[in-house]
Amino acid sequence: MKARLIAQNTASLRSSLYIVCRKIQRKDIGWLPEIVKELREHIPKKLEQLWNEGVRGADYFISAIGAGIEIFGKYREIQDYQGNKIEISQMLEILRNIVTDYAVRRILRDGISQELTPLTRFYILWRWSYGEAKVHYDDARKLAQSVGLSLEKEWNRGFIKREKEYIRVLGPQDRKLEEIRVRDLIDEIHKALLLWKNNRKEELLELLENSRYVSRGVFYQVAQAISETLPIESTEKKLLDGFLSSIDKLISEVEDIRRQKKLTEY
Repeated sequence: MKARLIAQNTASLRSSLYIVCRKIQRKDIGWLPEIVKELREHIPKKLEQLWNEGVRGADYFISAIGAGIEIFGKYREIQDYQGNKIEISQMLEILRNIVTDYAVRRILRDGISQELTPLTRFYILWRWSYGEAKVHYDDARKLAQSVGLSLEKEWNRGFIKREKEYIRVLGPQDRKLEEIRVRDLIDEIHKALLLWKNNRKEELLELLENSRYVSRGVFYQVAQAISETLPIESTEKKLLDGFLSSIDKLISEVEDIRRQKKLTEY
């Protein structure tokens, strides 16, 4: 299976599937809590295998979904303990949640994934899955749902843009500095990159000083993780790498400013 880019930098998938068909004895009813437990026990092992084999991005998600279907596809029908029928679409959403949570933790090396907002998780996963390509709305919606994000509520408010039937996730180079309202860590990173690029150091130091992410190391880890998902020729990656090369010095200056402010308070 190979992910590819087609016209206008649009993400698409061209897949070669080899399916071994075996006649199986399907069970009548599967109980939702038991199946979810089996998914949570089995899928991470498959995800670990895929990760170690170097499978990444959209291919990773497709392979993981195939592994999940092997589990809940054994049943003719799935119900919860109240007798309500569970649709396949609901099972796929549960599976995507498991996969995206695992992927974010691996991208960030298990460090800070639980501290991140759905918007930040979405951005990281988008860059990891699709790079800087635009993606058909339905695929983008599924990725957003898997991190608990409503795409319809977010597009055209910040870095998520709808272009007819496609969704594009803007990098800092695609945004105007004066139009960035800091609502999330990604906005903060984008604003910092543009301030750094334009040599507006005083404003950059003020932004970093007021950030709740810098002192805990979250800012650096997320910026570094995004950089590692992008190709070397990416403008966003070049901005990130340049900024990150000076981050230690900038943080040191921010700490000096904070110490000076504390001294003046006494």
